[in-house]
Amino acid sequence: MKIAGAPISWGVCEVPGWGHQLGRDRVLAEMRDLGLTATELGPDGFLPPDPEERRALLGGYGMRAVGGFVPVVLHDPARDPLAGLRPRLESFREGGIEVMVLAAATGLDGYDERPVLGPAGWEALLGALDRVLKEAADAGGPLITLHPHVGTMVETREEVRRVLDGCAVPLCLDTGHLLIGGTDPLDVVREAPERVAHVHLKDVDAGLAGQVGDGRLTYTEAVAKGIYRPLGTGDVDVAAVVRGLGMAGYDGWYVMEQDVVLDRDPEPGEGPIRDVRAGMDFLEGLT
Repeated sequence: MKIAGAPISWGVCEVPGWGHQLGRDRVLAEMRDLGLTATELGPDGFLPPDPEERRALLGGYGMRAVGGFVPVVLHDPARDPLAGLRPRLESFREGGIEVMVLAAATGLDGYDERPVLGPAGWEALLGALDRVLKEAADAGGPLITLHPHVGTMVETREEVRRVLDGCAVPLCLDTGHLLIGGTDPLDVVREAPERVAHVHLKDVDAGLAGQVGDGRLTYTEAVAKGIYRPLGTGDVDVAAVVRGLGMAGYDGWYVMEQDVVLDRDPEPGEGPIRDVRAGMDFLEGLT
């Protein structure tokens, strides 16, 4: 398995007011200490934007960047997402970053509310995804994927199906966000494994997920309460997802992405590093 880390597992997030943000030196050092050799980029500003500077920084920790999460508004017919994405696409190519993980952003801060998308919005979103996919492929990369994500325009089971049926974009299969949005990730693995091009591994407390679904908790509140559990201790059948993808021939990245909200710096050896280590031990037990 190709396993990568993600800064959000250390509470580093693009959402304003998300929580205490750990410094990148501690995050990268702890990734290195866990034996990780690859990471996603994290939010803007976490790593240097210059590809050479970023490569040198990561190389000092024995690591490289393999993917990045990019929220972008895709559903507005009056807005061309490619205009803003072209510099990012070029930066990914220059930096050798393999996968761009798009999220269909609402245009609002955070992931606690979202508008209802009508027919014109859906036509714009699906068309934009195909245009981005084609432009990136014609330019030699990066690989474009769409991340169904709570609080974006693609969250629910019906919306995931609409993307699969309505455009050609591959998916970033996030086992946590799919489950919270009402999709069993195993269903995607069984029904459309050829559309899975990148994976974010999370485990989920289904009770807290239900409270998000019925509005008793916001998504941010649920993350702060521990909706994401170390792999193998929640209600996602992570083992079956990994085995199913392996049987289908998946050879992409598995990103350890267990979102947390922190209120302070954890003690050395405690906090996020402990949970990510548990997840890595769980994956090692599957091989």
